[in-house]
Amino acid sequence: MGSHKQILFCGSIGLEDAEAVFRALSQTVGARAKRYPDGEPGERSNWINWQVGIFEKHPQFELGETRAMQLGGCYYDAKPFYKLRDGVDLETVEIGPLGYAEGAVDSYETFQRLSADGIIPSGVRFQVSLPTPSAVLTSHVVHAERTLIEPAYERALEAEVRTITEAIAHDDLAIQWDICTEILAYEGDSRTLFYDHPLEGSLERIERMSRWVPDRVELGAHLCYGDPGHKHILEPGDTSGAVAFANGIAARIPHRLNWIHLPVPRDRDDDAYFAPLANLQVDAATEIYLGLVHYTDGVPGTRRRIATAERHIQNFGIATECGFGRRVPTTIPDLLKLHAEIAS
Repeated sequence: MGSHKQILFCGSIGLEDAEAVFRALSQTVGARAKRYPDGEPGERSNWINWQVGIFEKHPQFELGETRAMQLGGCYYDAKPFYKLRDGVDLETVEIGPLGYAEGAVDSYETFQRLSADGIIPSGVRFQVSLPTPSAVLTSHVVHAERTLIEPAYERALEAEVRTITEAIAHDDLAIQWDICTEILAYEGDSRTLFYDHPLEGSLERIERMSRWVPDRVELGAHLCYGDPGHKHILEPGDTSGAVAFANGIAARIPHRLNWIHLPVPRDRDDDAYFAPLANLQVDAATEIYLGLVHYTDGVPGTRRRIATAERHIQNFGIATECGFGRRVPTTIPDLLKLHAEIAS
């Protein structure tokens, strides 16, 4: 049997604030999670939805269109998409601050205090999860202008990373790229991307972004098929798409890939789903996390998926498929205990 004692949290947790998250993680999983996110509380709880305010309040943008959309388990009657106002010179467009750095720096103060008090175990890093520009633009900008706006949003995200890495001790920090729209497009969801060649085009962008991260800061990737309404936007047929992205990221980025996360749907405990994991080509030191922890079937279901996965890959850590900040908060303590029991 392989080792599954390490735990990854993708980002959102769903408790009231960062201190509540840090204390809950320390009490339930302790050092079995090498990295603690702040739980993305408040307006950050619904992944990138809050970034709509960047465009809504920006003087150079205006509402371009609204569309009814079905995404995963959520239906939007009139989802807004923004465009540049007429006459705006593209060369003058600057976006930001985005709010990610502000949230990270505030939460890191709490992380430092609880670490100094011995509540957060020694050696645990503070994890900051960041979306790719592609995800934000696909969700909030009209299709015709995404390519035009991408450089400005990318500069803004780079500035956020710079602020984070200047304010937080590098040996305390771990940054995770949330890679969602890219892998959905690769798997066939044509709504989710605005450039050609979903794999190669995405790897080129991930490589560029990874150059922003200093060497001593850990770097990981969460491969995500979405979680609106607790349902994937597109269900993966097997792990081959995630393996293609994992291999490409590991081969392309200039930074060491410290970890990679791949999702596992609740009803997939069959060999066909896990078989492509045999084709993973990442450094031996890269931690693999499989998102096979599901609250709804608990320990038995999770162990069943682990047993199948072990026939194709031995050493991997455990996680949920996505963040669980949108869960009913009263279920979160039991979900954390489920992680702890499996990792024990």
